Amino acid sequence: MAVTNLNNEYIDEQEYLEGEKLAETRHEYIDGKVYAMAGSSKRHNRIALNLVIALNNQSQASCEIYSSDIKVRIPHRKSYYYPDVVVSCDQSNDADDYYLENPCLIIEVLSPSTKEKDNTEKLIAYQDIESLKAYLMVDQDVCRVSLVYRQDNGRWWVKTYTDLEDEIILNCPEMVLRVADIYDNIAFES
Repeated sequence: MAVTNLNNEYIDEQEYLEGEKLAETRHEYIDGKVYAMAGSSKRHNRIALNLVIALNNQSQASCEIYSSDIKVRIPHRKSYYYPDVVVSCDQSNDADDYYLENPCLIIEVLSPSTKEKDNTEKLIAYQDIESLKAYLMVDQDVCRVSLVYRQDNGRWWVKTYTDLEDEIILNCPEMVLRVADIYDNIAFES
C-alpha cells in the first residue's frame, strides 16, 4: 500500500484521529504529517487473510487479532501505522476502539511499493513498542518471511524462512505458524 504525503501542514494527533473516523481513505500519521494509503492487490489481501485465519485458528482466546483497519500507536514517535495484521494479548489495549498501543505481534505483507518503508521506517518504529515480541514481514511475490523478534536480553534478531515446509515459532501468541499456511492459494512464478 503506497503512501502519499497529503500536505506539508502540521496536524495534531487528536485532529488526525477524529478525521480518520470519517475518512474514506486510510491515512498513516507520522509526527504531524498525514499520508494517504493506497489499496492493496488481491494477492496481498489473500496473504493477509491467510495470516488472520492461521492466527485465529491457533491463538489463545485471550488474544485479539485485527487486520488492516486497526492502527498501532507509537506514542513517543507520535506515529500511527496501519499494519496488515496485528495481535494483542494485553487487555490494557481497550483504552481506544480505533488503535492499539501494546501489540505483541505486527505483520506487514510486503509489496513493491511498501517493501522499503516496511523494512526500514516501520521496522525501527515498531521496535520502540515495549510490548512487541515480533515483527513479521511477508513478501507477496516470493516465498520469503522474515521474523524480527525480541530476545530475552532485549536485543532484536532476525530469522528468514524461504521454504513452504518451514515452521515459524511465535511467542505471542504462542503457536507454530506454517509458511505453507501463509501462502495458501498463492502461486509463485517459476
